[in-house]
Amino acid sequence: MRLEDLPAETPGEDEVILRMEAAAMHVADLRTVQGTTGFGLPLPRTPGFEGIGIVLQAGSGVRRFRPGDRVFPPSGSGTFREELRAKASGCMPAPEGDAAQLSLLTINAPTAWVLLHGCAHLEADDWLIQNGANSSCGRYLIALAREAGVRTVNVVRRPAVAAELEALGADVVLLDGDDLAARVGQATGGVAPRLGIDCVAGSATHRIAQCLAPGSVVACYGAMSGERCEMDFYLMFRNDLTLRGVSFRREINKRTRAQVQSMYRGLAERVADGRLRARIAATYPLREWRKAFAQAALTGEERDGKVVLLP
Repeated sequence: MRLEDLPAETPGEDEVILRMEAAAMHVADLRTVQGTTGFGLPLPRTPGFEGIGIVLQAGSGVRRFRPGDRVFPPSGSGTFREELRAKASGCMPAPEGDAAQLSLLTINAPTAWVLLHGCAHLEADDWLIQNGANSSCGRYLIALAREAGVRTVNVVRRPAVAAELEALGADVVLLDGDDLAARVGQATGGVAPRLGIDCVAGSATHRIAQCLAPGSVVACYGAMSGERCEMDFYLMFRNDLTLRGVSFRREINKRTRAQVQSMYRGLAERVADGRLRARIAATYPLREWRKAFAQAALTGEERDGKVVLLP
């Protein structure tokens, strides 16, 4: 991988040229650069799954945007660059606000939204439990659940993050461990969560499943452990539990264009006014991409948040 100087591009009839303001580093960027199985995309390519930019030029057939408009580029369009040529139809209007925070909007925030609203019918005062609660998606989920009146048990690996998550609206924060189900029961007054959300996989999936009410779903949207999901058959059998893989893109494709635009508009407003905030560990100029990738590849307190490029 290398940094290149390329000639400035001109937009096609249905395209726009964006000056990128910020581009968040997503786990998919790391997996793509590392050549991880399932992320083998055609080469050469510019990494960058999400970001935010300003329209510099618009093609002759573009009516939706004009120079000066702030937009979110299409997901996976190669946002780690100063200028980006993209189909106007794939862009979305972006609000005013902190560019670094808004650059994280298009993947983590909608993932949190579909996990909360698309995996179970939860009502006010129902409980859900999630691991990886200190991740950007986990933090968004805490805030969105709080807004909906849904109570959250948040499983983490480090006690140092508990106070920060509670300040975001987390009802309960617990360290992961073999006795997790017993501690969840104590914390919720014996009320079992009706939705489990897992981004760790491996044995962590089973620990989440042990906490749930009969008939519940374990929604798995990641595998931070690098392992397969594990769940005891008899636990599933006796409690009628369902393990479900959740892809935010697949969930988005089930909805109408109007529904998707409404969701993104609402999420963008929350990020812009501060109701949704991610922890940003560091920002880097594009020329320091090596440092940015090195930090983004770290985990836990060594990274301590998201890494964002500021082209």
